Amino acid sequence: MSEKAPVILVTGSSRGLGRGIAIELARAGYSVAINYAGNQQAANDTKELCQQLATNDSQRFLAVQSDVSNSADRQRMLETIIDEFGRIDGLVNNAGIAPKVRADITEATEESFESLIKTNLQGPYFLTQEVANQMIKQDGEYLKSAKGRIIFVTSISSHTASTARGDYCISKAGLSMAAQLWAHRLAGENIQVYELRPGIMKTDMTSAVTAKYDTLIADGLVPQKRWGAPEDLGLATVSLLDGQFPFSTGTVIDIDGGFRLKHL
Repeated sequence: MSEKAPVILVTGSSRGLGRGIAIELARAGYSVAINYAGNQQAANDTKELCQQLATNDSQRFLAVQSDVSNSADRQRMLETIIDEFGRIDGLVNNAGIAPKVRADITEATEESFESLIKTNLQGPYFLTQEVANQMIKQDGEYLKSAKGRIIFVTSISSHTASTARGDYCISKAGLSMAAQLWAHRLAGENIQVYELRPGIMKTDMTSAVTAKYDTLIADGLVPQKRWGAPEDLGLATVSLLDGQFPFSTGTVIDIDGGFRLKHL
């Protein structure tokens, strides 16, 4: 790693999976822009945790507000990061929302669909466009063997139908294709793109269905028989940004405890 810590933007990193990613990046020597939509205190808490775990003097941490579904917010966030750090070396598209109400697809509303598409798909798609253009024009390489790296955090819902969350599934399936598109377009720019596909993860988003999934996991839905943790996603993120997969742009890595495995 360079003497100057590479700068990574992690969207939705004030808590949950994003906080887990930010913490592992801090342990690994990166500077982190900690994005949050509305909970500034949670973002500051993440920033403090990162500062406590920093391993070198060149690391810096910045909490930056932005609703990724809003074009003006995204542009302002990137400008703030460039003003503060002078560059951006990695992007982790982690921010996402679940439907406010789980409704069968025969009853779900267009309002919910539009909200999830804007935050979970349209926002990261166009944030990637802005960040990629910034990376292309930057000089030098602060990441090992790459001008930049971009990670899309999707979900097993990109390929597993859940008729009470159709809008969520479609937004994540679209995000999986976005990862493929950007991987293909940016390969020649020496910017690598990956998809991390979490399974059943212990976060605020799943807190309302803990009992349901406790039972399903115990019954074998997840072969490794446990919930996924933010740390699991953070460790995978570090391995990608560290350059451990330099010839694998476009690769999908499942963080699901074996959920995807077909078995009798």
